[in-house]
This record gives sequence, C-alpha cells and structure tokens, in this order.
Amino acid sequence: MSVRVTAQPRPELAASLIQSDRAVFVALTIAHAVALLAIPSIPLVAIALWWNSNTIAHNFIHRPFFHSAIANRAFSACLSVVLGLPQDLWRQRHLRHHAEAAHGTARPIALTSVLVSEVLLVVAWWTALALGAPRFFVSVYLPGWAIGIVLCQMQGHFEHARGTTSHYGWLYNRLFFNDGYHVEHHRRPAASWRDLPSLGRPDTASSRWPPVLRWLDVFSLDGLERVVGRTRTLQRFVVRVHERAFRRLLPEIGSARRITVVGGGLFPRTALVLARVAPDAAVTIVDVSADNLESARPFLPAANAESVSTYAFKHERFDAALPCNTDLVILPLAFDGDRAGAYAKPPARAMLVHDWIWAPHGRSVVISWLLLKRLNLIQA
Repeated sequence: MSVRVTAQPRPELAASLIQSDRAVFVALTIAHAVALLAIPSIPLVAIALWWNSNTIAHNFIHRPFFHSAIANRAFSACLSVVLGLPQDLWRQRHLRHHAEAAHGTARPIALTSVLVSEVLLVVAWWTALALGAPRFFVSVYLPGWAIGIVLCQMQGHFEHARGTTSHYGWLYNRLFFNDGYHVEHHRRPAASWRDLPSLGRPDTASSRWPPVLRWLDVFSLDGLERVVGRTRTLQRFVVRVHERAFRRLLPEIGSARRITVVGGGLFPRTALVLARVAPDAAVTIVDVSADNLESARPFLPAANAESVSTYAFKHERFDAALPCNTDLVILPLAFDGDRAGAYAKPPARAMLVHDWIWAPHGRSVVISWLLLKRLNLIQA
C-alpha cells in the first residue's frame, strides 16, 4: 500500500519569504517616492499610483508587513503621502468590497482617528506642493493622480464586470505579484500572493486581457457574439451560413442522437442550427460562464417549438483530452483548450470544429468567407 505524503512548508522558510516580501515591498515604495521626486511626469504619477495600489498597498491591506502596530501605521502613512490617497480609506473600502462579495452586506466606512490623520497628511502634502510648485501641481501632479484613480476604477470594474474574473498572463502576474489571480484571491483573501496560483480550479472564469485592457473583449469573439445576440439581421445571417455548412457535413457522420456543444452560451447559433438539421438530437450545451448560459436560454424555446430537440446546460469547463460519452462534439472558434490535441485525438467518435478559414483539417467546408470561418469534421 502506498501512502501519498504532501510536503508542508517549513516554518523557517515561510518566515524567510515573509521577510523577503516585506523588504521588497518597502524598497519598491521608497523607489516609487524617489522616482516621483526625481523624474516626475503625468504618466509616472498615473501608472505608479495604479500599480502600487494594486500590488504593494493591496498586499499590505490583507497581510500587514510588520508585527508592530506602530510600524504598520507608519507605513500606511507613508503610502498615503506617496499615493496621495489615505490608506485607511482604501483599506476600509477594499475590505468592504470583499465583505459584500462574500456575504452581500458590509459595514459603512468608519471615521477613525487613523483615517483622519491620513487625510490631514495628504492635505498637508498637497498644500505644500501647491504652494511650493504650483505649476507642477496643477499641470503634472493632479492630472497624473486623476488618471491613476481612473485606472484603479477601471481595474476594479473589469475584475468583476461579468463576475469575478482572473487573468493568467505571465507578464502581468510577474509585474503585479499575481494580482491576475483575482478569483483565487476572493476565495482566500488572506493568502500570500505566492500561494494564489495553487488555488486555481479548472472552472475558474478568466480573460486573456489584464483588467485595465479588458474592454478589448468587446472586439474579441465573445464580444462580437454579444453584438450578434442583439441584432436580428446578424442572427439570421450567422444561422443561415452555419446551417449550410452543417447540412453538408452531418450526413457523413451517420446517426448523432447525443450532441455536445462546447461554448454554446451567449447567442447559441449552433444549437439553433441543430434544431433544424438534427431535430431528434439531445443537445448538451457546455460553457464555463454561467452568464453566457443564461444569455443563451431565451433563444432556445423557439427552437423547441419547431422540433423535438431537447437541451441540457452544463456550467463547467470542457476538457477535450477526456473521452466524452456522446456521438458528436462541436468545438467553437473561441475554444479555450488544447485544440491541436483535440484534432489529434477527438474526445468522441465524431467532432466538428469551427476554425479559421486558413486552417482546414479533415473533411472541411467553408462557413463564410466574410466571417473567415470554416467547419472541420474529424472522425475517430
């Protein structure tokens, strides 16, 4: 009988890492302050405020750096001046956000002595800047500070715009101390930034973009799909061109009574097509996003009225490396997984893959030159 032993971190190693993190964060805060004094500019003020607030200040909120309360208050005061933002206000507001996300309710912001003292510090610092360097204060510091606050607001908004979402890009997480692991952070807010990657789960909602660039999702495949979902003319067009391709390939598969549609949320064009070309099939729609599944549901009753197709919805991430107990699997163009592996070893006896027009595999037909899409049939 074998026994699996899970290694536990040594206390002395954990303590060493904590001290190392503290030294790095304090050193970076000093570097931030020195840079503001030595090479001030609007981009530096803005980007440094945004970066520090979501790395050093954020880590300090959840895991204060010092054992001494006095030392923690002193560092909080230092951050308040460097960022131009009272840290006790930032701390209370951020912890309130976590409480609302976890429990739905939270206490209001409290007017503490620490908050009052940090507000006075920021006012004194701004007054000194305004009197000593009025042109710099008005033309550089204030615009940079305002842009930094806007970046912080964008960060917070897009981290939760469609439910709490993570970003796993290595560059962003190197520069931001794993801030991209946001779903994981909400699971265990007090966890060290070093431990966040170990808290990941296969069904975690994620985006290819870091939070402040997540507005680019509008131009992603999901974003374009949302546009289609709001436009009847586009809906009719995409259903028509997809139906034409499906009618050419489905007869080569034979009987397909059980069909799994991956990523079939938002506008469920594939499910609507199947209602016409495979009216007796049982269709399972799998999507990692619960919101996408909810968006798809209103489009499907009309299809049920025209056919005997049945629909089931699964909120989970589809793993194409695992066998699927179904006759046909349909993968979307936006499939977030090992597409090459699925082509090499299909998860079912037949697989239809939406792909770019320049990527034919197996038996392939063009869906639309305008959409730059084709449909590939792979049979095991």
